[in-house]
This record gives sequence, C-alpha cells and structure tokens, in this order.
Amino acid sequence: MSISVGDSFPSGTFLLKDHEGIKHISTEEYFNLKKVVLFALPGAFTPTCSAKHLPSYIKNYEQFLKKGVSVVACMAVNDPHVMHAWGESNNIVGKIDMLADTDCSISEALGLDMDFGKVMGRRSRRFSMVVEDNIITKLFVEEVGAFEVSSAENLLKHL
Repeated sequence: MSISVGDSFPSGTFLLKDHEGIKHISTEEYFNLKKVVLFALPGAFTPTCSAKHLPSYIKNYEQFLKKGVSVVACMAVNDPHVMHAWGESNNIVGKIDMLADTDCSISEALGLDMDFGKVMGRRSRRFSMVVEDNIITKLFVEEVGAFEVSSAENLLKHL
C-alpha cells in the first residue's frame, strides 16, 4: 500500500555524505519543523534521472525557496558516496540534499519501491512530494517509465 497525502512520513534513516563524512539522519529529525520538497528516482547517474529529473530541480531550486520551501532533497537507492558524487558532478553540493536510501527501506515503507530487474534490483519509484513537519502534504507518483507529474515544474504549480 502506498503512502497518501495527510500521512506521516515513515520512520527510517537517510544517509547523507558531506564534507564531514557520512551522517545517519532519522526521517523524524530531517523533516521536523521544515517544509521539504523531496523527489525520488530509481538511481543516480541513470538516463532519465540525470537528463531530466535532477536537472528540473536544479533549474527551479531558487523558485522553491521563494515559495517557502526550507530544503530540496533528492532520494535514491544508492550508497551515500554515489549520491554525493552525483551531487558534485552537478554542482549542487550545499544546495540539494542527496539522500541515500541504501537498503530501500524508506522506499519500501512509503510503498513506493519496485523491482527493476536483474540490472538495478529493488529501487524507489519516481515520485515527488512536499513534507511539512513530517506530514506529507503533496504527493505525485509516476507511472512506470513516465516522467511528468514528479517534475519540479509540476510540483511548483501545486505550491
């Protein structure tokens, strides 16, 4: 069963690599007293994720801040080193948080995981959401293979 608008974000732990090393951050701590735009995708450095999804949030980053968003975050089922390297390669370190759901447990708790087969295994489905003080207030989940409703442009229309 998939999470819905009005639900609390499930309990879990993100891994985030920064200049100090790898941090383990509980979802409760991460979303506490903030308005967070979280978008998730199947994997760092993958075709649609690198060519369209992440770039839409990079391009619109300032617009989110102007709309009262505290944090913009990208989540994928990758390790924190890969997520940090992807952030570095896109010059967004210190702007968009690159959150690792290393074991797919957060994606599973959201009910937004999927088996992408032998090459990629269990991953997050493509989605975007707004989480305000740990409550999901907006949610846009893509059909498999699509990239439309989870784009930054679509999410901005709903803020």
